[in-house]
Amino acid sequence: MTTNARNARFVKKHSRDGNGPVVVQVLPALVRGGVERGTIEMAKAIIDAGGRAVVISEGGPLVRHLDRMGATHHKLAVARKNPLAWGATRRKLRRLLEAEGADLVHVRSRVPAWIAVPVARSLGLTTVSTVHGRFQNSNLLKRMVNAKMLATDHVIAISEYVRHQIERQFGDQGTKLSVVPRGVDIDMFDPASVSQSRIIRFVDSVALPEDEPVIMLPARPTGWKGHEVLLKALARIPDRKFHCVLVGAADGKRGFVDRLTALGMKLGLAGRFRLTHGVDDMPAALMAADIVVMPSVTPEPFGRVALEAQAMGRLVVAFDHGGAAESIIHGQTGWLATPVDIDSLAECLARALEVSASQRRTMAGETRQHIVDRFSTDRMCKSTIAIYARLLKKRYAKAVQIKEGGDHQNA
Repeated sequence: MTTNARNARFVKKHSRDGNGPVVVQVLPALVRGGVERGTIEMAKAIIDAGGRAVVISEGGPLVRHLDRMGATHHKLAVARKNPLAWGATRRKLRRLLEAEGADLVHVRSRVPAWIAVPVARSLGLTTVSTVHGRFQNSNLLKRMVNAKMLATDHVIAISEYVRHQIERQFGDQGTKLSVVPRGVDIDMFDPASVSQSRIIRFVDSVALPEDEPVIMLPARPTGWKGHEVLLKALARIPDRKFHCVLVGAADGKRGFVDRLTALGMKLGLAGRFRLTHGVDDMPAALMAADIVVMPSVTPEPFGRVALEAQAMGRLVVAFDHGGAAESIIHGQTGWLATPVDIDSLAECLARALEVSASQRRTMAGETRQHIVDRFSTDRMCKSTIAIYARLLKKRYAKAVQIKEGGDHQNA
């Protein structure tokens, strides 16, 4: 019997009505992003494991995915940061949890935690939180806000880096804290599933040259993602052949775009780099790249780009910090440069550009298998379901003990 099958039988046995537990995930909104994607993936896993999936948020375009899979969504103001509004929201949330027959509440952000955890506890429900961010305490108020994410029965960190951040600031959490890396959809991010026409469509949309290695940085248009650092590193390997594509950078504010363009020109990279808008078909975009770079100047909590690129068999270069350092095996599935060291980044890029076609094919297979084995969505979902199952078993056993104690007293 598979792990998922065991979990499915288990959670059904230990729900309140014997029909599978009701798991409620609470997050700010269902827009595009890693937190939101993980919520959708877990909703499907809950249903597949014999439970019922409920999501509470302020809504967004991804709600349709929940509707298609048979999950339930309730729109509620769980992202409002004004504590004066939380009382009314908590009352509405309490009614929703009671109406849905909730067994477990899983919060995925700080404000939803402040709203939902007290309500769940007052109802005697099991609680779980997932810490997705860097969890930094810049002041006492920030520390207090962050601490609410640890006020649950179990805490999930999306990387070892995030776990270290939590324990550095709040001490050893023992078995209450688990690391469950956020997963990559290895079916979506699979070279075999991307048609040539999709790749051509992307290449044509950004007018990529066909006779030069493509170095790609897919990232939001924000300074800490390392666009400027990458351009400076590329300027230090002027004798190498390449074309750099900054996917998503063109979506930035005018000042960001102008500053980045001016820097590239000043560094002598005219005609060797371009800024493009974000793309909807990221698997096809990654297939058009030879090297994918993640030069974030501050550590990424997880580093999704590095994993998706490796799943597509692309060569990856990143700084040796944060989540990226946990997914890239230096010299085998990619290269890790000294954090925020332009010379080190340039050296790693040069090494990646030197890889022959046969070496590239060998590395492609190894990098994809590495992701399949350790960072798949399936693995993430099974690990999380196992945590739910363990917590529900504990709660069920306690409830039975209390009931039997009461029966003995009445006898």
